[in-house]
Amino acid sequence: MNSTWFRRYTADAGHGPRLVCFPHAGGSATAYKPLAHALDGELDVVSVQYPGRQDRFEETPFTDLEPLVEAVAGELARGLAADPGRPYALFGHSMGALVAFETARRLEGAGLPCPQRLFVSGRGAPDTRSGAHYLRFEDADMLAEVRGLSGTDQGLLDNPEVLEMVLPALRADYRAVGTYVWRGGEPLASPVTALVGDRDPMVTVGEAWAWREHTTGGCALEVFPGGHFYLQDQLGPVASAVTEGLLARAFAF
Repeated sequence: MNSTWFRRYTADAGHGPRLVCFPHAGGSATAYKPLAHALDGELDVVSVQYPGRQDRFEETPFTDLEPLVEAVAGELARGLAADPGRPYALFGHSMGALVAFETARRLEGAGLPCPQRLFVSGRGAPDTRSGAHYLRFEDADMLAEVRGLSGTDQGLLDNPEVLEMVLPALRADYRAVGTYVWRGGEPLASPVTALVGDRDPMVTVGEAWAWREHTTGGCALEVFPGGHFYLQDQLGPVASAVTEGLLARAFAF
């Protein structure tokens, strides 16, 4: 796996399926460090590091999902070719759910092995809600939303030096989500698990369940107590849901 694009936070790669995790808007690969440690050690958990954050801070972040997906899918394709016998799955939260979904579509469209399962968290199906209003957001609007979602240490948001570092990536990610438009297409062959917090202000349970229309492989819905960043308090149950999803052969609609 390309060390520029992927991070591994466990001691080794394990011998089971590889789980590739896609961060939320403004997020970095380290967002998945707790989940990597909560999951079974046999899984190879790697997290995508988008440009423009942490050790890639000096790189220009993507402001459009399509070239980001193209870049990640290209790197994953090389990883699949280098380790052809290992099954893999994708997990994305919020913006990361869209990136993971479109990455799966691109890999499948290229005739490459499909993910064993796609996990989409904290995001409704691509045809349920537009993000176009984000294109009108000023920095104050973005920060107000981030504060309201409670996914970032509030003290960090009050630190001007930290803000100076995170705002470029946050602006780019909000623009990427804002310009994303679902244009239709064939459903995935991979099964899907949709995960959502029962008090998430960004997505309803119904919007999460709408992912079933985007797969022919079956869909499961997992609802957890909490808001948009329910993962922070539900690591154990989420890890169990992921493990069960990877072991399951099929889910009925």
